[in-house]
Amino acid sequence: MQSVHMIRRELTTPLAVGYNIGEVSDMLTKRKTVRKYIRFYGQVQAVGFRWRAMQAAQLYGATGWVRNEYDDSVSMEIQGTERQIDDVIAALDRGSYIVIERMEVKKLEPVADENGFRVKYH
Repeated sequence: MQSVHMIRRELTTPLAVGYNIGEVSDMLTKRKTVRKYIRFYGQVQAVGFRWRAMQAAQLYGATGWVRNEYDDSVSMEIQGTERQIDDVIAALDRGSYIVIERMEVKKLEPVADENGFRVKYH
């Protein structure tokens, strides 16, 4: 995680000059670690969803878990920056045979010292 000093220095570089306070706030928010519980509905079981989620999370540096549910949906708790989480979801959405029709998202408190991303079973 970057120090406040490093972030301030980046925000005073020529790239940050001209941004309004809302844009700067958005930049800082994207670096903050967040955790989300996401329930995926659609064609999400028996299509490699959990494997692809694990691979994408490892690629983008997110942590957490993914699990099939009894109602044919898939649950996931994922932790990382907003950008990392968005990248994982985008990778899932690009997956062959995976069709995400809808997602339910809840924000959670981040889990300290979590390592890796795994498939959970009931």
